[in-house]
Amino acid sequence: MIKTVKKYLQKNTEAAPLAVFRIFFGFMMFCSLVRFWLKGWIDELYIKPKYSFSFYGFEWIKPLGNYTYILFIICAIAAVFVMLGYKFRIAIVTFFLSFTYIELMDKSYYLNHYYFVSLIAFILIFLPANAYFSIDAKKNKELSFQKVPNWTIDSIKLMLGIVYFYAGLAKLNSDWLFRSSPLNIWLPVQNDLPIVGSLMPKVWFHFAMSWAGAIYDLTIPFLLLYKRTRIYAFIMVVVFHVFTRILFSIGMFPYIMIVSTIIFFDAKLHHRILEVVASIFRISKKYFDQNKTLFNVKKQKAIVRILTVFFIFQLLFPFRYLLYPGELFWTEEGYRFSWRVMLIEKAGYAEFKIIDKETNKQLYVTNSDFLSTIQEKQMSFQPDFILEFAHFLGDTYKERGMKNPQVYVDSYVTLNGRLSTQFIDPTVDLYQQKESFKHKNWITPFNHEIKIKGL
Repeated sequence: MIKTVKKYLQKNTEAAPLAVFRIFFGFMMFCSLVRFWLKGWIDELYIKPKYSFSFYGFEWIKPLGNYTYILFIICAIAAVFVMLGYKFRIAIVTFFLSFTYIELMDKSYYLNHYYFVSLIAFILIFLPANAYFSIDAKKNKELSFQKVPNWTIDSIKLMLGIVYFYAGLAKLNSDWLFRSSPLNIWLPVQNDLPIVGSLMPKVWFHFAMSWAGAIYDLTIPFLLLYKRTRIYAFIMVVVFHVFTRILFSIGMFPYIMIVSTIIFFDAKLHHRILEVVASIFRISKKYFDQNKTLFNVKKQKAIVRILTVFFIFQLLFPFRYLLYPGELFWTEEGYRFSWRVMLIEKAGYAEFKIIDKETNKQLYVTNSDFLSTIQEKQMSFQPDFILEFAHFLGDTYKERGMKNPQVYVDSYVTLNGRLSTQFIDPTVDLYQQKESFKHKNWITPFNHEIKIKGL
């Protein structure tokens, strides 16, 4: 086993796929950030709201007011430098830190693909993605290599494989497979689409899409790895992500996944892509074809150890939900950062009551006085949001002169089309409850069973 690993770590391959991935990744990230700015979302999501919801342990990360624009500018410039392979190590570290900071500013806007981008950026910190077809390689021959270790490219393939396969495992639950939920809620409203619109209300189509989605996610990494099925798998990737982009508003994610999967193809295709890029910008690709191989035993050992720990964490972390009692889709304890993509449709109602323990006076809160529409929606059905907002309200009314505030919530939630039921124990003073990794025993039990066979 050890000999096999050592032999694998000594294998080299063309650096072209890594260069193409770097270029596409940097370009897509730059476009995403510019799109975010042009749509006015920086102001709408991060500057205008009076309050921002924090991830546990990252409460110190907050929007920076008007300086948030500067943060986006820094992130966008870093993305361009990554694309060009200029000052690459500084650029990718800057991009990782700035993008991750943006992602953590308010968990109301959490998306799996933001997490994916942060993880890919972290991996790239340790890879020689600037070794070929980059400004760094052009300016410094010591950084220029035509061949790199196999594992540098395989690490990106592994990350993509985890995303797809774990998303497929998560779909192996009774709601997705045997109730076609939540697709049976989302698809009928798309009945005005050309050509396929008439299929959207059909029950059989909901089940077909549910099962096809699960099979696609579970098999696509392996089909991309196998040379004979690779081109067909890539066509499936394009069709799948274009179709989901038409059906759902999921931003740049489909395009990011499409261009990312190109890394599974052999170096010949990537050299052709680089030749096209070279011809467009009138630069010489031949300069980089020097047949030099990058190999540094000491540095490689350290990096491989770091990435090994990273991937072990990525393989285990999605299973942390097993440490919690209750239904995962209901409590969402261990739900985020686990590649559970589009599995639930929840809507909630949460009315907060503040009681002054000294005078026994009580008042009801208008959530919109403190939260934006998106924030209020997210808060209404996620227990950690509800707890955080309860503490915010308690602190707010304490500052307004209430000596001993108590905070209660009357909360009801519907999950995947089921009848709305009470979500939070209305007799619990949430202001006295502390956020932690422990189970929130003030969440009312789920009265149904969702059998999870996979992740």
